Amino acid sequence: MSLPATRLLFRDDAYLREAPARVIGHTAEGGIQLDASIFYATSGGQPGDSGRLVWPGGQLAIATAVKADGGTIALVAGEPLPMPPVGAEVMQVLDWERRHRHMRVHTALHLLSVVIPLPVTGGQIGADRGRLDFDMPEPPQDVAALNDALNALIDRDLPISEEWISDAELQANPGLVKTMSVMPPMGQGRVRLVRIGRGASQVDLQPCGGTHVARTGEIGRVEISKIEKKGKQNRRVSLTLVD
Repeated sequence: MSLPATRLLFRDDAYLREAPARVIGHTAEGGIQLDASIFYATSGGQPGDSGRLVWPGGQLAIATAVKADGGTIALVAGEPLPMPPVGAEVMQVLDWERRHRHMRVHTALHLLSVVIPLPVTGGQIGADRGRLDFDMPEPPQDVAALNDALNALIDRDLPISEEWISDAELQANPGLVKTMSVMPPMGQGRVRLVRIGRGASQVDLQPCGGTHVARTGEIGRVEISKIEKKGKQNRRVSLTLVD
């Protein structure tokens, strides 16, 4: 019998640090499936969240979260200890400091795609740094100017919001998709868009399933730390959280 899809609590509130849930299954690989998850599952270049589960009589460190069959999320234990049984009521506790740094880096990368308006061919998010790969035949002439532009957007403290459009609306507006290598998840009938700024102050709107800060000012100062040539036309631009 197939399990119901996990409710994505992080999608409703990226700032939720603790939440109750019920164990609905175990995967063959030893993952713990919950009916609702505050743990983001690895996807789109963003790592899965870590933290712990607590239940009467036990607790377990969670190293990461991954997508599993049927739209469920499987939590991967950090060590081989007894798992909560199916049906158990558990409390999820997020490693908030790590998640929040992922959120800051992720939103900063969206802004990086604004100051470097070129097609994106890949990306990766970490707790201290992140990177985007661009279709960029020639390196930028003035990295300091890019840094200034990036931090100026952050300092504007622009609000970040989301909206949903249908698959058909996205197909009718292909310019919304900046990534060449990874297409937004489609087939569910709707696609989530992340917007930075509002009205005349809007600077970015693109499909994204990850977690973000509420305002750009929350990112703090960042620095473009490295630009590397990757192949004939690709260049990898890395940024680092300075504070």
